[in-house]
Amino acid sequence: MPFTGHADTADVVVVGGGTVGAWCAYFLHQDGLRVVLVEKGMLGQGASSRAAGVVRAQGGTPEAVRLGQWSQNFYRRQRDELGIDSGFVVQGYLLPCFTEAEVTAARQRMAMQLDLGLDVEWLSPDEVDERNPTLAPGQTLGGTFCADDGYITPTRNVTAYAMALARSGVVVREQVRFLGLRRDGDRVTGVDTSSGPIAAGSVVLTGGPKLAEVGRLAGLRIPVGGARHQIAVTQPHPDLDPSRVPMVFDLASGLYWRPEEGGLLFGMSNPEEPPGWATEVDESYLALMRTRLDRLVPVTAGLGLRRLWAATIDYTPDHLPIIGPALGPDGPLPGVTVAAAGGAGMMWGPGVARAAADLSQAGFSAVVDTTGLGLDRFDEQGRSKIPTDPIALPFPRSA
Repeated sequence: MPFTGHADTADVVVVGGGTVGAWCAYFLHQDGLRVVLVEKGMLGQGASSRAAGVVRAQGGTPEAVRLGQWSQNFYRRQRDELGIDSGFVVQGYLLPCFTEAEVTAARQRMAMQLDLGLDVEWLSPDEVDERNPTLAPGQTLGGTFCADDGYITPTRNVTAYAMALARSGVVVREQVRFLGLRRDGDRVTGVDTSSGPIAAGSVVLTGGPKLAEVGRLAGLRIPVGGARHQIAVTQPHPDLDPSRVPMVFDLASGLYWRPEEGGLLFGMSNPEEPPGWATEVDESYLALMRTRLDRLVPVTAGLGLRRLWAATIDYTPDHLPIIGPALGPDGPLPGVTVAAAGGAGMMWGPGVARAAADLSQAGFSAVVDTTGLGLDRFDEQGRSKIPTDPIALPFPRSA
């Protein structure tokens, strides 16, 4: 999408045209800055357009809750702010418990969420069955439920941020590769790209599952990996009317689902699969997850699939986002900010983007406390010093 404007100088260069990079560029421009966004492909060409769209504030850590809350509020006000929106639908989200250990963890997590103002409730086993009549009865020991959680339409989200960028005047350079940072001693002076240098005093590096590669070009080690994620949509069935199907996340198996087109959209990632780029469907793992889904939602057992796809999405070793200053071999690199959503681009993306924009200019953000989300939490092997987010897809533990 060839937007107009000068692209050889800017206040900020944002690398990456996915959900985090695009919304970050928009927010920076709204702050009054001249912004150039560099994208090696097309806007939204990667995981942003292939996601499931889940937007959950029921995070497993305070930071995850804050980012989910901010992102949901942003999606809700988009129509008034932008004249278009990402299609946010309030659906309600159930996290069922199948063991006593899961019940204990869920109740502890719920106390933290309530302290942060999240409207979450505990459902007894009977209440779970009543609230979700498609679920096989008598399967759970209860669960937490947040009525405000919902989902967006990923392709509509790409349209929303593309239009927001075009209308705001952000200079978008598609089909332009980031090649590295330009520096004068410790000071960043811009970036090198496949179409020439861009002078700028501030750079934000994003890139989803390709962020580690972006980091290497900048002389940085960023522990972000890529993992195959599969999504399928069943044929329609009257029992799968949205009024009967809240969103559900079966944490133990890493399987989630939500209503879609009169059927059920379900997604999964295989934690035993080596990390890497993969966009082919793994039929054997899909069959395994379908067996689990058929047991929990019996009506799906006889339904064919309308759509099926796989995408590579990003993850971090602790399943939490990265929002912080770049760290080179000699320490912090002033003027360079790193941002990754950790596989939750729809759920946390706008919040991560706003926080990264704030951090790049002011050194802090009101969205979320970023002090524990920087690169300094990882050791030389990419291992995190903080606990893993317990509400996450079961991605590999290293990147």
